[in-house]
Amino acid sequence: MKEAGFPLGVLLLFGVAYITDYSIILLIKGGNLSSTNTYQELVRKTYGLVGYLILSTLQFLYPFIVGPDNVLTDRRFIILLTTIIFTLPISLYRDIAKLGKVSLISLILTIVILIIVMVRTVTFSPQVPKSENAWIFAKSNAVQAVGVMSFAFICNHNSFLIYGSLEEPTLKNWSRVTHVSVSLAVVISIVFAACGYMTFTGYTEGDIFENYCRDDNLATFGRFCYGVTVILTFPLECFVTREVIANVFFHGSLSTVFHIVVTVVIIAVATGVSLVYDCLGIVLELNGVLSATPLVFIIPTACYLRLSKERWNHSDNLISCLILVVGVLVMTVGFVLTILHPQECSHGKEMFYCFPSNVSFHNSTLPP
Repeated sequence: MKEAGFPLGVLLLFGVAYITDYSIILLIKGGNLSSTNTYQELVRKTYGLVGYLILSTLQFLYPFIVGPDNVLTDRRFIILLTTIIFTLPISLYRDIAKLGKVSLISLILTIVILIIVMVRTVTFSPQVPKSENAWIFAKSNAVQAVGVMSFAFICNHNSFLIYGSLEEPTLKNWSRVTHVSVSLAVVISIVFAACGYMTFTGYTEGDIFENYCRDDNLATFGRFCYGVTVILTFPLECFVTREVIANVFFHGSLSTVFHIVVTVVIIAVATGVSLVYDCLGIVLELNGVLSATPLVFIIPTACYLRLSKERWNHSDNLISCLILVVGVLVMTVGFVLTILHPQECSHGKEMFYCFPSNVSFHNSTLPP
């Protein structure tokens, strides 16, 4: 919302949600037309080895582009500890259906975080000064905003895995699951974005919890919940990356030993990136335009157009062409703008309005 302008941002978010919904169903249609049951097989059948390698690279890269003197409060120690104790064991599952309960817990925690952000909109927003031109309709960084939104909505890379886990994997059931899932996601995203932006306007950070004061216990609990959702969500992304490695290098199957080794390597590399770099905004933008946008906008539509036997003016073909063009535009322009105008990062710094000289903030969930 900060990058695009609040009103335009809301419209763009609905647009990205629609495109995500449409392209996910388009993937399964393409799979049925080509008699394939994975994203990689679909692209290989339609665009050969070159397309297969490009998709594999994008799918592989997607999960990676995510008292100070006491070791127990050091972010690096906490990341290593939680990775070893929680993320690694969950990521070792072979069956994606077994991650269903984990995903449900993550969803529940997301609702908890949403409630916290809504409460703080009421109790904290009056004490945060509004930035200049906070409510302008549109801003020049709208394309970068689309990249971030694409990152938030992307699930195309594991669509075939989830489709195969359905009790009755039919296009009708898949369409219903997709519509419900994306609708719920867009409602949560709109409320998050609206409440977050209304509270902090132009001061909004890539990670909204960077905006809350350190002595805000409610926000600290929200940070904890957010950390848990990341721990529970990453295994889904690891599952896809591992499948890419298995398909490219091991003909689609991994022995128990290689399954463990590959999983450990994936998590070790991702953890290493998170230990070295801690600024979320630029990661969201680059991953959005370089990985999420092709996976959501470009590749599903390109595959469908190659496989479709309908007339050129059929609605599915026309919509696919439009999404494809938009995707290429967002990817190209978004990348250039992200390099020229990267988001500023203030990770770990107390925001100016948290100091007593600027604001008097009482740590309470009740309105002042």
